[in-house]
Amino acid sequence: MSNSSFLNEFLLLAFANTRELQLLHFSLFLGIYLAALLGNGLIITAVACNHHLHTPMYFFLLNLSVLDLGSISTTVPKSMPNSLRDTRAISYSGCAAQLFFVVFFILGEYCLLTVMAYDRYVAICRPLHYGTLMDSRACFKMAAAAWASGFLNALLHTANTFSIPLCQGNTMDQFFCEIPQILKLSCADSYLREVGVLMISGYLIFGCFVFIVVSYVQIFTAVLRIPSEQGRHKAFSMCLPHLAVVSLFVSTGMFSYLKPPSISCPALDLGLAVLYVVVPPAVNPLIYSMRNKELKDALKKLIQLVLVQQQ
Repeated sequence: MSNSSFLNEFLLLAFANTRELQLLHFSLFLGIYLAALLGNGLIITAVACNHHLHTPMYFFLLNLSVLDLGSISTTVPKSMPNSLRDTRAISYSGCAAQLFFVVFFILGEYCLLTVMAYDRYVAICRPLHYGTLMDSRACFKMAAAAWASGFLNALLHTANTFSIPLCQGNTMDQFFCEIPQILKLSCADSYLREVGVLMISGYLIFGCFVFIVVSYVQIFTAVLRIPSEQGRHKAFSMCLPHLAVVSLFVSTGMFSYLKPPSISCPALDLGLAVLYVVVPPAVNPLIYSMRNKELKDALKKLIQLVLVQQQ
């Protein structure tokens, strides 16, 4: 197989070879996927329907839930039927579409988490200017910039990755189409071109990471200066869910892509991919609703309304 023009499909990594383990994989992914749909769907509905939650923080949370739904819906629905049918195949065009949406939603979410860090910084460090700096127009522009950053990076990576000749077969060591796995199939003389494109995204990712760290250094410095314990507790409660989501997202993604090649193996890569692609969209709604009284009250009212209508 000398060129990607002869490829019409790729073979993804199977989670298991026995029928029992394949059914277990299907059941686990189905449970996680339904949890992500339910949790993020409830947050989107609660924020959209409750006018008390029409604030910048919840506007960004709504966008985060939409990105989470898109992210998990790009990979899991393809992996589950593959286990049921005991197949590994994904079409060439399907792989390109999957890679595009994976990069789009994940980078878009990372940029949005950076915007949310800025929102927390303004709320705690510059509360008197919050209404001016975070008005509806500014919030819309920042959310649009996060979505556009993900889209443009996804377009760039997809176009560049699938223009590289593939000479090393069509078998991937991952359960979804991922840039590093496709690069392993490329010709040696084409590898550096994609590495250059990856560096562009690397600068964006590093810049966002530095911005988040600097924002939280200033946030915690300001919080520790608050004289009352109740005020410090309220400020920490505003920040801890976002910080937990960022920590989960960044730590799993960084370890997956920056770990030493000496410890890399298909089983480890598979587990890490599940941690940063599949688990966060299901866990994020729980993290944000656990310590947020306003959101919990809105969710309770929404659930009660649904139950009443069913009766």
